[in-house]
Amino acid sequence: MCAFRSSPRPMLAALSALALSVSLSGCNSGLDPNFEGRSPRFATSVPLKNAKKDPDFLAYAVPETELHLYPATRSSEFSVHGVDVSKYQGDIDWNAVKESGVAFAFIKATEGGDSVDAKFQRNWALAKAAGVPRGAYHFVYWCRPPHEEIANFKSIVPVEADALPPVLDLEATPESRTCKRRLTREEVLPDLRKMLEALEAHYGKRPIIYTSVDFYQAILHSDALAEYPIWVRSTKYHPAVRYGSRNWTFWQYRSDGAVPGIPGNVDQNAFRGTHADWQKWLTAQTRI
Repeated sequence: MCAFRSSPRPMLAALSALALSVSLSGCNSGLDPNFEGRSPRFATSVPLKNAKKDPDFLAYAVPETELHLYPATRSSEFSVHGVDVSKYQGDIDWNAVKESGVAFAFIKATEGGDSVDAKFQRNWALAKAAGVPRGAYHFVYWCRPPHEEIANFKSIVPVEADALPPVLDLEATPESRTCKRRLTREEVLPDLRKMLEALEAHYGKRPIIYTSVDFYQAILHSDALAEYPIWVRSTKYHPAVRYGSRNWTFWQYRSDGAVPGIPGNVDQNAFRGTHADWQKWLTAQTRI
C-alpha cells in the first residue's frame, strides 16, 4: 500500500525502501549494534542471518539455495484474487473490475488522525453497487495517539454487515517529513493492540493486519498479535521466504498489476484458499 503524507507515490516496493537514505530517527533511543553506524527505522532485537545482505532485518526463512522454489509467481497457485486501491488509482470503473474476475477489494479510507482518502466515498459506494466485496483500511501514522487514529477511521467508515473486516496498514514511513520516529517493538505492540481492539469492538469483526516485510520482521515476529488475520506483502518471493510459518490470510504479490477498469498500476492480492474456502470465509465475515 505504502501511502504516506510526504510522498505522492502509491506504492513503495519493500526492496526499494532499503536504498532510501532517509531514516526514522528522533523519538526513541537504542541502536541495534548490527547496523554499524547506520540510522535504522526500527530498534529491535531481531537477529540478522546476514547483516551485510539483509541490513533491515530481512532475514530469509528458507535456505538461500532454495529461493528459486519460492517466486512470487506462485500466486497463480491460488484461485481467489483481489485488489487494494486508494485515490492514486483515479476514477475506477467498478463494473469492469467486477467483470474481470476480481473477488475482493480493500479501499483506503484514512491515514493518521485527520487525513481522509479523497476517493474513499466514491470507491466504497461504487464497489458495493458493482457487487465487489470490499473492506476499508487505515494507514497508521506513527506520531498520533491510537485513539485519534481510530476515531478518524470510525468517523469515515460506516458499520455495514456486508463489509469485509477493517484493516490496519502497518509500515515504516522513512520518507515522512513530519514523523521522524524510530519504532520499537515494546512501544508499538501495545498501541497496535489498543487500535485493533477498538476496531473490533466498533465493527464487530476481527480486524486484519497488513504488513510489509521489514515491519513484520522487526515488530510482528515471534507470533506477535497472531490472533489477528494477517495480510502480507511480498512481491519477490512466496510469503514462506520472509514470513516463515506465519499463517497468512491475504498475500499482496504485485504492486504493478493491470486490471480492467483501473487506470494505471494497482496492487494485486491472493486469498489463501480455494473458492470454497473463500466463500466460507466471506460468509463468516459478512453474514451474506
